[in-house]
Amino acid sequence: MSWLEAELREQPDALARLLERQEDAARAAADAFRRPHIRYILIASRGSSSNVARYAQYLLGRAHRVPVMFATPSLYTIYEQPPRLDGAMVVGISQSGASPDVVAVLAEARDQGCPTLAITNDTSSPLARTADAVLDLEAGREQAVAATKTYLNSVGAVALLFTAIGNDAVARDELLRMPEALEAQIRLSLGSDAPPLDQYRDTIGATVVARGVNYGTGYEVALKIRELTGLVTEAYSPADLMHGPIAAVQEGWPVIVVAPSGPARPSVEEVVAPLRARGARMIAISDVRAVLRRAQTRLPLVPGVPEWLSPLTAVVPGQVTALRLTELRGLDLDHPRGLHKVTLTR
Repeated sequence: MSWLEAELREQPDALARLLERQEDAARAAADAFRRPHIRYILIASRGSSSNVARYAQYLLGRAHRVPVMFATPSLYTIYEQPPRLDGAMVVGISQSGASPDVVAVLAEARDQGCPTLAITNDTSSPLARTADAVLDLEAGREQAVAATKTYLNSVGAVALLFTAIGNDAVARDELLRMPEALEAQIRLSLGSDAPPLDQYRDTIGATVVARGVNYGTGYEVALKIRELTGLVTEAYSPADLMHGPIAAVQEGWPVIVVAPSGPARPSVEEVVAPLRARGARMIAISDVRAVLRRAQTRLPLVPGVPEWLSPLTAVVPGQVTALRLTELRGLDLDHPRGLHKVTLTR
């Protein structure tokens, strides 16, 4: 078994470990978000961590009812003209904690007197040493280049922070049930009944469509497919897809629709008809039978997961799709061509 698949299968245990060990740290970090002078949240991230940041944009915006925006690291590094950060709570998300540009944003925020939080899998990393507070991902060592359990635990850390900020016992209980749901999802997605993907062996690319709390899931699925297979794969919201990029969808083009139950599902489902009219091959990640019925390839989700937590399960069929497509193309799952586990961007 590849490292990638082994680590994909480890995700329920890794999530359970995070929830067991980091609740107190999440509560301590939540205190900073409640400070009366906090007017917005600024997130610095790269790669898969930026897909976690897209999730955080929804959850932390709801939790604290303030704008959540992304940093522009080049202002801090190559241009050396960082913006004034008055009123900011600054969060760095980096699985390795070693990305110099993410560290630079938190260092500047600290120098300006802003509270800072690091979400990382390495508590001895430069990012962790720079931040006021740290949420340890508790994912353990990840050997595959493509992130699976560190990505998922980063999403889990954001969800844990959300429950702590709101002191929400109901949300906390829902989150504590997620390792079991995740275990069921992995059995479903990797089981003998999972659909074969042989018809996509020779595809040259794909499109992923998602919205709301799963907008980041769409980007993460696209990233996993692209970095493992080399296929040109891009993610869009339904609105962004319809504003032009749909023109590139031709007969036979694979489109992955991420549509779990919840308020965002109907708007995602609306793009199915125009995509089918263009001859797209639909791949549906959903727990909604009506959505699955309209797809050529059905990747079902376990039922009963609250929408705000569905990114924890919805990413799994995408991870498995990336894994299977890589195998079909005869590529090395653990050593994607030209990629490294830690990328030091400035």
